[in-house]
Amino acid sequence: MRHSSSFTWARAGLAAAALAGFALAAPIAASAASSLTIESWRNDDLDIWMDKIIPAFNKSYPDIKVVFAPMPPADYNAGLNTKLAGGTAGDLITCRPFDASLELFKRGSLASLNGLEGLDSFSNVAKSAWQTDDGATTFCLPMASVIHGFIYNKEIFSELGLSVPKTIDQFNAALATIKAKSKYTPIALGTSDQWESATMGFQNIGPNFWKGEDGRQALIKGTQKYTDAAYIKTWEQIAAWGPFMGKGFKAQKYPDTQNLFSLGRAAIYPAGSWDISTFNKQADFKFGAFPPPLPAGQSECYISDHTDIGLGINKASKNMAAAKTFLNWMATAEFAELYANALPGFFPLGKHKVKLDDPVAQQFVDWRGTCKSTIRNSYQILSRGTPNLENDLWNVSAQVLNGTLSPQQAAAKAQAGLNAWYKPHQ
Repeated sequence: MRHSSSFTWARAGLAAAALAGFALAAPIAASAASSLTIESWRNDDLDIWMDKIIPAFNKSYPDIKVVFAPMPPADYNAGLNTKLAGGTAGDLITCRPFDASLELFKRGSLASLNGLEGLDSFSNVAKSAWQTDDGATTFCLPMASVIHGFIYNKEIFSELGLSVPKTIDQFNAALATIKAKSKYTPIALGTSDQWESATMGFQNIGPNFWKGEDGRQALIKGTQKYTDAAYIKTWEQIAAWGPFMGKGFKAQKYPDTQNLFSLGRAAIYPAGSWDISTFNKQADFKFGAFPPPLPAGQSECYISDHTDIGLGINKASKNMAAAKTFLNWMATAEFAELYANALPGFFPLGKHKVKLDDPVAQQFVDWRGTCKSTIRNSYQILSRGTPNLENDLWNVSAQVLNGTLSPQQAAAKAQAGLNAWYKPHQ
């Protein structure tokens, strides 16, 4: 594992001690008029923040003015770095998961949140995206995750007399029935952009094979490899999708896939929960969701409940107490339910039970009660080197679906990439 320099650790320790010292006093200290600015890449969320989230916060804290100031997503990293370097960045920094935010913390741009009361509302898995490698310091409050599974056209299933598949055998049988007895594309997925092949394919169904967090942590420790049976079986299963993905799927881009499903031309869509809002707007049919089907003989299920967005404090903020108050409020059940209903498919990461208005979003989040959560196994630590593991998984998963790599060849290529730079795999 990588460790920060002693100087950085010393600064982090001082920050942690200072934050812990005013943890309980923060709401009182922030009672005087204060102003907070939030930096974010979620520019499509501006109305939600201005019309819903900030007014709800101000009901309890009327003296803290909050301004949500997003940038276009593609400009965020560079723009934020420029602002931080120039001393003009806002008080609260929206955090991408893992390394991008870790680097901000290591160079002193994000404050340690150790001692923040609100962190007690989150599991270790939820916090892992915004912690140092050893888990000793948390620097962003977990805000939301996205969950993977499958969205299906209820009307097509009804027309063909299909039941929601619970096992891989049932899933494969459903694909065969749809292809044989209808004009519909059985499974909506393309490989042109590559990332969907890994994100909605490999990382969607894989946790059931590698047993979620146990497998993910074993990869980090080097006690499991991508050439192990669990990973080869995952690629074998997505390889079986190829004949059911429709004509021209190799040239099909992500928006094409969304359109294929939203126009009612495909029965099953390997999904990220963020697609719920898109289909709510575009689809004129009823759709539902089901979790990744289980391998034969397996009863315990796992879901990719992937940490997506957090919020941290600019270490240079002059409104530290007010910022702390805002983060503690974000850890409450009030914020969790408000945010989840404003953005169906983005799920709060706290331990509060949330009631959602959107029925499909509720289906996704209910899986947390029956399945164990994990995150994408390439995101923490394992994609820091060259070649980049995440990009390798995109490429090999797309090639497996295209039939140009066997599952065994895909496994060997992904593992060779890790072997090239990651010591626990050497």
